[in-house]
Order: sequence, then structure tokens, then C-alpha cells
Amino acid sequence: MNIKACIFDLDGVIVDTAVYHYKAWKRLANEMGFDFTERQNEQLKGVSRMASLDLILGWGNITNKTSEEKDALATQKNMWYIEMINQLTPAEILPGAREFVQICRDAGLKTAIGSASKNTPTILNKLELTQLFDAIIDGNSVSAPKPDPEVFLKGAEAVGVAPAHCVVFEDAVAGIEAAINGGMKTVGIGSIDILTKAQIVVSGLDKLTLDMLAEL
Repeated sequence: MNIKACIFDLDGVIVDTAVYHYKAWKRLANEMGFDFTERQNEQLKGVSRMASLDLILGWGNITNKTSEEKDALATQKNMWYIEMINQLTPAEILPGAREFVQICRDAGLKTAIGSASKNTPTILNKLELTQLFDAIIDGNSVSAPKPDPEVFLKGAEAVGVAPAHCVVFEDAVAGIEAAINGGMKTVGIGSIDILTKAQIVVSGLDKLTLDMLAEL
């Protein structure tokens, strides 16, 4: 097998904290006098916090916020989100995720997290998963959002493996594109109808085997 490292997105692959992002954004929208739907929330997958705020303000037809006001709104949303993720427990790890990462490690593969979330350390700590990853690259250490490959290229560099020998596990279109842009192999977690550019698509890490990776 020519794969030497596995780089995992966090949200939607290891754990689903999207519901907490949705609840926090919805609360923010409601307090500004409009609603925010689950369908709109789907459009925020893989999008940075400030870019997400701009989309939401646009949906609410709010065009008069200064950059300082936007910063305050994004900070408020994040405070609500952090309050919720501080209640996370290992029971919320997605099916098969811990087991698959462990299988990869047992096979001698390097493992890393490549996530846009600045709350990645908190989430991994709450899930008791930090020790399963050789490197953690998150929103605190990258500046370019996916589909820019920066987060995954830094992950590959951190574990000392060439991009061509890395496979990325992603649930978002922008994430799959970022991995492709970085010259890496791709596994989509979710729907084959949406993640059309991924080399393999499964519904979750519980459906993956090392033999499937060997075919990439």
C-alpha cells in the first residue's frame, strides 16, 4: 500500500458538531429578527466563520454592519457554540471513527487532523481522542480556507509524509477539492451524489477497511 498517512477532517467525519453550529447561528439570526434554516446551514459546510456570517447576514437582508459589529456577532456565535461543545462526551464520536483511526495507527500509518475549526483542541479533548493523532492542524494554524489545500499540506508536512502518499477523509465538497488541489487521495464521507470528486465515498468510517484504501 502506497498510503503512509491518513488526514481526517473533524466535523462530519470524526464527530458531528454541525448541529451545534446550526443552533448557534440560528440563535444569532433569531436575535437579529429573522430565521435561519437547515437548508441554508448546509451551504455553510467547510466555510469559515466570517464567510458564514456574511452569508447569513445576506439571507437576512442585513447590509449595514461594520467590520467591528461583524466581529462581535461572530464572537457571540462562537461563545454559544463553545458552551455547547463543552458538553460533548466520547459517546458522540461518529460510529466506527475511533476504531478506524486506531486500525490505521496499528498498521503503521501516520494520522492527522486537518480542520478549519479553531475549536478543534477542545473538541478532541472532550472526545478523549487527542492521543490518536500524530499532528493536529486546525483553524489556529492556517489562514487559507478550503478548497485551498493549506490545512492538508501542513498536515502532511507535520507527519513527514509526501502529499502523494496521503489520503484525506472529508465530508464537504470544498474539503475534497482541497485534498485534490494538494495532490492527495480522497475518501468522501457522506453522499456519493454530493461528493462526486472523491475516489471512494462511504456513509461513515465504520464502512471503511484498509483493503479499500489499498485500492486508491
